[in-house]
Amino acid sequence: MIINKSEILKRLLALPFLFITLAGFAAVSKGEVDSLKSLVTTSLQAQDAPDTLNINRLNKLAANYFDFNPDSTLYYGQKSISLSRKIHYKAGMADGLVQTGHAYYFKGKFDVAKRNFDAAIVIYKQIDDKKGLAYCYMQYGRMYNLLAKYKYALTYLNQALDLNKKIKSERDVADCYKNIGIVYFSQGQLSTALDYYYKALFIDLKIDAKLDAAANYNDIGFVLYGMEVYPKALEYYKKALAILENTNHLLGVGTVNENIGEVYLAQKNYDLALVYLFKAIKIAEKQDDKDGMSSVYTDVGLCYANKSQFQKAENYLKTSLHIATKYKIVYNQAYTLIGFATMYNMQKDYKNAYKYATQGQQLAVKLGNLAVRSNAALQLNKTMAGLGRYDEAYRMLKQYIDLRDSLKNNESIQKLTSYTLELNFASKENQLAQQQHERDLLYGQKIKQQRLINAIFLIIIIGMITVSVVYYKQKLAQQKINLVLEDKNKEISLQKANLDNQARKLNDLNILKDRLMSILAHDLRAPLGTLRGLFTLFQDDSISHAEMVEMIPHVLKNLEYTSDFLDTLLFWINSQMENFNNSVKEFRIKDVVALETENYHEQAMLKGINLVDNVPHNVIASADPNSIRIVIRNLITNAIKFSRKDDTIEITARQEDNNNIITVKDTGTGMSDEQLDNLFKSKVNSITGTNNESGTGMGLLFCKDLVEKCQGKIWASSKPGQGTEFSFTVPTGILKQTKLELV
Repeated sequence: MIINKSEILKRLLALPFLFITLAGFAAVSKGEVDSLKSLVTTSLQAQDAPDTLNINRLNKLAANYFDFNPDSTLYYGQKSISLSRKIHYKAGMADGLVQTGHAYYFKGKFDVAKRNFDAAIVIYKQIDDKKGLAYCYMQYGRMYNLLAKYKYALTYLNQALDLNKKIKSERDVADCYKNIGIVYFSQGQLSTALDYYYKALFIDLKIDAKLDAAANYNDIGFVLYGMEVYPKALEYYKKALAILENTNHLLGVGTVNENIGEVYLAQKNYDLALVYLFKAIKIAEKQDDKDGMSSVYTDVGLCYANKSQFQKAENYLKTSLHIATKYKIVYNQAYTLIGFATMYNMQKDYKNAYKYATQGQQLAVKLGNLAVRSNAALQLNKTMAGLGRYDEAYRMLKQYIDLRDSLKNNESIQKLTSYTLELNFASKENQLAQQQHERDLLYGQKIKQQRLINAIFLIIIIGMITVSVVYYKQKLAQQKINLVLEDKNKEISLQKANLDNQARKLNDLNILKDRLMSILAHDLRAPLGTLRGLFTLFQDDSISHAEMVEMIPHVLKNLEYTSDFLDTLLFWINSQMENFNNSVKEFRIKDVVALETENYHEQAMLKGINLVDNVPHNVIASADPNSIRIVIRNLITNAIKFSRKDDTIEITARQEDNNNIITVKDTGTGMSDEQLDNLFKSKVNSITGTNNESGTGMGLLFCKDLVEKCQGKIWASSKPGQGTEFSFTVPTGILKQTKLELV
């Protein structure tokens, strides 16, 4: 029958988690946090130096983030301190120290938190900031309560209460009452704790602070749970949960879920208890809440122990004890040690039970709480009896009975006091409701008077509207006429724009026609004439068959050049049309370059040129691959044309920002500054290559058009005798195909 005798300890040892509830119930919404974050980010980006406004916003953001992500509180608080030091802003520095101190003690780093609080107090006193000093005292008191140093906790909390009363901050006064109540609860003075909780709740209801009221509902429920008034405790817990579940306050939701789980644990409904406890575990782990995790793990361990699932129980208890010991959470240490003793006594493993019960008793004496000491004595009684040490078992049993008698007497008084306090609170609540009703009646009378005045003004307004209707009708008729005229003007302007657009297109087509006629007349005529003359000579027997065979390679070379030029020309002509289908794909640049270098490798070898492909495999482009292929082919053939024996042509590619830069570099003859200036502008006079190769002069113009259609740009650099470097950009992409597809 473990639960009936150990639940009292559980109720009093779970206080640190109850305390965390208060830290989590700040009245701020997630939307406000996000808005403030955006405002701070924008302000800091818009100016070079920090200012007090942004520092204050950072501190507010740190405070508001504590409910959702304490790590963010630490981040923004540290940033505030850093910026405040740069401009010697003492108030901002003190506020930042308090926020970081709050986050540090939440994470169990109490020494660091104490240093931050002490530094903040010095600054607040220097600048006479009573509100900031009160808030710092509040956090100091909460930390000492967590460490079970109640004298220090009450000292700081009462100082905070006095300051808040002086500055007449009702909300902060209520917060002080609530935290003082927590300290008295921790010491086992339940009736005094209830008195402070009800004081806080009355103020919260008066000022309509719903989230703070939810925290107080939870705290009152916890006291009632400690008095074994389970139905009433559940009633208050559910009031708190109804408010919190509609918010993003995870710490509060987790705390109430754990408390409800403990009620069901005390009532031996272990399965239902585990449902609520696992909800609390999920939130505590997400928030990295060490105190919460330790407390809930022990609850879960006791549930499994009572279900005789001892391996699971032991795992949860070990984890809880590790956390409580590491972060010096005294209540949870005692709670878990006695939980271990309880579990081992169930298994009749009295040797282990004795070890943990003894350690638990030592902490129970340190805590000085009747319920804690009585439960420690009970577990030692069972252990001693199991070990056959009956004299010691009898002594522990007598000690347990004495403590329970004293506790029952205290509980009876406290239960009576709690009911009296609840009745007093209900009376005050009714009084507040009556006052609100009277205010509503007065407000109703004012509304009636206001309606009469509104009716008079309405009659006057109707008369003015009647007078104005005629004027507006005439005005409306004039506006309609103006709209018709405006539509006609827009129609004429649109027709003119269409005519201008058609004229521009016709002009572009004429220019395209002139270019094509120039190319076809000059650049295709010569190779075709050469071919026709050759066949004429062969037909007339002017040359022999051997001479004909000797001239065929030269003719094939011209035909290959002509065919390649026609392919490029036709693709470029198609790209000039409006319906050109620029098929954008994602592909590896390496695949395109490798294909073209393979095609021209033999031609380069015939001239003794070293053609090198240094393009990485992971450079991905997002463009029309056929356009890029033609550009690379033109640049390679151009480089071969103007390179000499033992020269090198290197193709590279690299990523820069959102573009890839592809470069074709050669060590050939190069070109002058005048030739560089004329590139990409119009058709140029083609110069013969190093082996008297001919050209059209249009290849680079094609390249420019195709690169720009792929959202890129092209440029060149060169020095006579030192070679030339052509580069162009193409947008980057993420490869979706493993194989290049060229049409």
